[in-house]
Amino acid sequence: MNAAVTRWRVSETRRVEYELCNVADVFDPACDALLADGRHAGGRRFVVVDEVVLRHHGVRLAAYFAQHGVTARIVALPGGEGGKTMEAWQHLLRALDEFPIHRRDEPILAIGGGVLTDVVGFVASSYRRGVPHIKVPTTLMGYVDAAVGIKTGINFNGRKNRLGSFEPPRRVLLDRSLLRTLPRRHLHNGVCEIIKLAVIKDAALFAQLERHGAASVAGAFQGEHGGAILDRAIDDMLQELAPNLFEDELARVVDFGHSFSYGLETRHEDRLLHGEAVLLDCLVSVAIAHHRGLLADAAAARILALVGRLGLAPPLELLDGALMWQSLLDRVEHRNGAQRVPLPIAVGAGVFANDIRRGELDAAIATLQSWIAPAHDRLAEC
Repeated sequence: MNAAVTRWRVSETRRVEYELCNVADVFDPACDALLADGRHAGGRRFVVVDEVVLRHHGVRLAAYFAQHGVTARIVALPGGEGGKTMEAWQHLLRALDEFPIHRRDEPILAIGGGVLTDVVGFVASSYRRGVPHIKVPTTLMGYVDAAVGIKTGINFNGRKNRLGSFEPPRRVLLDRSLLRTLPRRHLHNGVCEIIKLAVIKDAALFAQLERHGAASVAGAFQGEHGGAILDRAIDDMLQELAPNLFEDELARVVDFGHSFSYGLETRHEDRLLHGEAVLLDCLVSVAIAHHRGLLADAAAARILALVGRLGLAPPLELLDGALMWQSLLDRVEHRNGAQRVPLPIAVGAGVFANDIRRGELDAAIATLQSWIAPAHDRLAEC
């Protein structure tokens, strides 16, 4: 008599493949990029658009689908962290359920900033246990960061990105012309994520920012140099993300600037954009590295000089050692019991620290304030 079977094993490796494509004028009916995946004439698309983007491009967007014979349900969503909620997620799911789409050949379109693409990606992963979606980032933050990877999420229980999933898009459409309408502050917000990559990973990108960053920001990254900076930043992100899409490895270079900032961003949601919080975190980490003798004076000075050259004014008054320490403790849980804090050791290189102490954090905040406050004072006297 055969022995009873007591266990079974199931194993599958999920194939992940998606494209990021530079596109010129994505809402031009002559451009078929929005409809390149799935049914065209006679098809349907559920389209979620940032409400500001809809004001700028809504007429063209509706005409685009009409010309291609596609029935579109266009739903507006507010931008910013205030829209990254359970209520927004449920609202979109209800609207989608009232406008049924094919499960495989009518992808959801997410047109907006990083918050919107995060929420819509979570909708796509949840509805019918997964339907395809396409991202069209319209903010610089979305363009170089949020839309590049496969993480989705919403804020929950007073905490950032507590609920979410890993859901690859079918495609990411990158149209630089959409950045032209961004306010200067939102351009600066995205630049903070580019600085993050340059400081911790890519000295050549840092040099590009030194030479062409200020002019690129002024021109909303429409020129040749601006395009080159964006392309290199995306390439840097993908070098880090592609081998580790599902975060099996928790020590991640791209987490530079994301160890101390979550509490600041949540408490000061009305005053602090994501990139601004990331920059504060990066600069505090620079100060910690400098205190430890990991980062030379000249490298620290060069980083601070770039921040000033790009017109960034970090709100140092929001730095709060107790709140930032609590954020790190939360990250330790998220990173499976270790700090894994990226610290720069030179422009373009870093190491991970697992032994940062509360006193170090407080000392770094004081040092950062001493570094930057005199520069602000000199500007005020001019």
